[in-house]
Amino acid sequence: MKYYLIAGEASGDLHGANLMKSILKEDPKAEFRFWGGDLMQVVGGSMVKHYRDLAFMGFIEVLLNLFTILKNIKLCKQDITEHQPDVIIFIDYPGFNLRIAEWAKEKGFRTHYYISPQIWAWKEGRIKAIKKCVDVMYVILPFEKSFYEDKHEFPVQFVGHPLIDAIADHKQIMPETFKNQHNLDDRPIIAILPGSRKQEIRKMLEVMLTVVDEFPEYQFVIAGAPSQDAAFYTPFIKKQGVHLVMNQTYDLLSLSNAALVTSGTATLETALFKIPEVVCYKGSYISYQIAKRVINLDYISLVNLIMDKQVVTELIQGDFNTKKLKEELTKITDSYNRAVMFLDYYDLEKKLGGKGASDKTAKLIVESLQ
Repeated sequence: MKYYLIAGEASGDLHGANLMKSILKEDPKAEFRFWGGDLMQVVGGSMVKHYRDLAFMGFIEVLLNLFTILKNIKLCKQDITEHQPDVIIFIDYPGFNLRIAEWAKEKGFRTHYYISPQIWAWKEGRIKAIKKCVDVMYVILPFEKSFYEDKHEFPVQFVGHPLIDAIADHKQIMPETFKNQHNLDDRPIIAILPGSRKQEIRKMLEVMLTVVDEFPEYQFVIAGAPSQDAAFYTPFIKKQGVHLVMNQTYDLLSLSNAALVTSGTATLETALFKIPEVVCYKGSYISYQIAKRVINLDYISLVNLIMDKQVVTELIQGDFNTKKLKEELTKITDSYNRAVMFLDYYDLEKKLGGKGASDKTAKLIVESLQ
């Protein structure tokens, strides 16, 4: 069978790669063509475009790059038409993927969506397009099944969260090996995960690094995003006591004592590694003002959304400043606060449904084609 996958971000590349591995277990002769990244490329198949050329964040940024986005949509339609896959698998990335799904359904292609767009957060009206153009939806968050089936009468498959598998399969590096590789000393590590896109990394690191001098008993290590070159981080690591680790985020988290994390998938990854964290977010003024008016949620981090309470502190926009960052980082290095957070983290993992998301999804996809 021929499988066409579309992932537009680093997290989509990770989940797409694991799904491809699982599909190969069910269909050893599977042929892959995809929009994704390095991890999907390692599994095999033909990459049409790398996600680093697709990732635009914020309302203003999307408008400024509208011509490029439309050009990519046209390219994708042409490529699907030429390739004639047996199924198209969309992985999150809704602004792009739902456009392609609507077109693909009209052309008679099978459309499967793995990892639902977060329409429960905003743009709930997209449910009409999903009902119209998605054959099967696979959801990874427990409350999404109720959202789709009870509220919108659209049947979905809850498969559990693929991050549980990705983290369970991670082979932990020896602490001494990691420290020697990156010239680290014996002080406990505070990980800094500033995001994956250039504009957000610049914005987040500028503030995150202002607390380094306040915690001399720790060493701060930046997790470099796979979509960026190490040279991009050079201006930020000139500060004494700051290190950079490229493409080893899981190794870094497994050895960290605490973390400062930009809102996104990384907040959930950090929690599943049982690392106390402070969640941070700051967008452009206009993008934030628009988002504040259209997003109807009590929290922005996946950890708090899934638990439906504040487990981790969120410092958003004006609250994301040196003073508050120092206060919250001090709290999560305190033993009592850490113990409370650990208990919540274990409950979080239970809610996510256990291991096997990629295998469950692959089995359902392949069976539907047969």
